[in-house]
Amino acid sequence: MKIVDKPLSPLESLEVIADTIRKTKDNFKENSSYFMLWGWLIAIASFAFFVLHQYTAFKYYFLPFPVLVVTGIAVTLSSYFKRRSANATETYSGYFFSRMWLALGLGFIAVVFVSVSQKIPPFLYTLVIAAAGTLASGLVMKFKPLIVGGILFFAAAIIGVYLPDAYKPLLAGAAIVAGYLVPGYLLKSAKE
Repeated sequence: MKIVDKPLSPLESLEVIADTIRKTKDNFKENSSYFMLWGWLIAIASFAFFVLHQYTAFKYYFLPFPVLVVTGIAVTLSSYFKRRSANATETYSGYFFSRMWLALGLGFIAVVFVSVSQKIPPFLYTLVIAAAGTLASGLVMKFKPLIVGGILFFAAAIIGVYLPDAYKPLLAGAAIVAGYLVPGYLLKSAKE
């Protein structure tokens, strides 16, 4: 069976373009939930790590990270598959973002594994990965708060070189608030 493309009228063409733009904007707003989710989880884990390590004798001071990261992965995957099944079509930007952040997520896991194996704190290296993903997301979306967030992550990683290891979790937590949470809430409330 041969499929024949019917030429679109100018009005139909404009409607297809408007629908594509609307879906892309909706996709961008949906991405805000991921920045907010991961912003809260990693900021809480970073600050809890600092407090538990510096002010308690708790042997498992690192525990907030694996618990909250596993929670985040479960929520992210569940949300992604729900949205994917509800939406039969995926925009090019949605496809790009899901694959880019999957690759960066695997990079986060690898960096943490290598860092912990080498007995070095992973905070600065994970900030560099977050910087790359956030800056790329901001550039693709043309959303300045994410661009600034990505640049702040790069700056925080460089500043962290000069900090004692004990304060790197605080730096990471503050960078996450500025680089993920603030842009995430601004993206959520962005006007059409």
